[in-house]
Amino acid sequence: MTQPPGPAYPEPQYPGAPQYSGTPPYPGAATPGPQYPGTGTPPPAYPSAAAPPPRYPTTAPAYPDTAPRYPTAPAHPGASGAAPQDPAAPPRPAPFVPPQPAAAPDDLDYRHQGSRIHVAAHQRGADATAIGRLAVQIPGFLVSLAVVTAIARTLFAWPVAWLIILAWLASGALVFHRPAERVFARRVLKLRPPLERERARLEPIWREVTARAGVEAHTYELMVENSEDLNAVAAAGHLVGVTTYALNEVPTSNLAAVLAHELGHHAGGHSWAGLLGYWYSLPGRMAWALIRRLALAALWIAGLFSTGAFVILALFMGIFLVAGMLTIPYITIPLLVGPYLLAYAGRRGELRADQHAAALGFAPKLAEVLHHFQYQEDTAKAHAAATGQQLKEPGALARLLSTHPGNYERLRALEPYLAPDR
Repeated sequence: MTQPPGPAYPEPQYPGAPQYSGTPPYPGAATPGPQYPGTGTPPPAYPSAAAPPPRYPTTAPAYPDTAPRYPTAPAHPGASGAAPQDPAAPPRPAPFVPPQPAAAPDDLDYRHQGSRIHVAAHQRGADATAIGRLAVQIPGFLVSLAVVTAIARTLFAWPVAWLIILAWLASGALVFHRPAERVFARRVLKLRPPLERERARLEPIWREVTARAGVEAHTYELMVENSEDLNAVAAAGHLVGVTTYALNEVPTSNLAAVLAHELGHHAGGHSWAGLLGYWYSLPGRMAWALIRRLALAALWIAGLFSTGAFVILALFMGIFLVAGMLTIPYITIPLLVGPYLLAYAGRRGELRADQHAAALGFAPKLAEVLHHFQYQEDTAKAHAAATGQQLKEPGALARLLSTHPGNYERLRALEPYLAPDR
């Protein structure tokens, strides 16, 4: 007796292996989902029973790493190929070539690329912040001039001493001398020229930023700092530097906002004014540092002999300092309040540079960068609290000496540029 056929259950069907590409999609790229019945799209063709099994890749897909790809050594002239290898020797491993780092998303609107733009009448200037910074440095300049004159007059006769003084006065022009700027960038700021790959990414962004400002891109020189911090710098008369983190990890639009901010420092004269004031006050500050060290050494030696000698010497130094302040108050008082005035000028300069970037259309992207800075600060505070540590908050005097305003203060200053009607 034959059994009736049982119910026919559907055979489970599985799709073929996913097809991997050589490189993963950029972060944030949309990935298509599966097609469901009822959407009007025919179902995918699955392999039949007679079809051979799907072929899966034998190796994992190669994802980009963060190490840069260094060029291999060039072949020796006259070499016709690889060197002969001993058959008994083990095979030589293939040379390791680090993969090329993945580029950050390129989301900048290059609206001025390939089009002729206006050229501003003034490629650089000096706003109220730059002039105020120079004015605050005048007392320090006078002290430095006195120090240079005294040293030159002590070591040389008057004709030679005058030449030394004039040479020091003319040395401020090196702020705008490109070879001297490059030496300053390498030795002091630890900047370097960009590599070819870095230049290929950086220059189109810089051209777009300068095009919106009406500034010729070659007016300034781009450089790179090896750092894992999101930062940039405008220095001297022509230097604009960015960190490797900002160059490789930050999206193009955010990097353009940072560069527009640094261009604002150059357009307002903040960079050259700050460096010029620092240079001309350097001899006076060096002399003051030497005098302070000698005074501390004298107090330490006096304290070795007796407490009375220490007190008498300290009173004598205090009287001498007060007498100097009363004799030339127009020099000593500005020197005492100068650091606070310079810090205030620095904070105003940062806000003006933000406004410059916002006027070029980078306000939303600059706000994203500031939110990123604030997120880093909040994360550091939360981590310290979780580990039982306590971050020391800056006091009132420390805040007055800060050259950068707080992130929230900068965001509030950007709010008029973030309005929907702009």
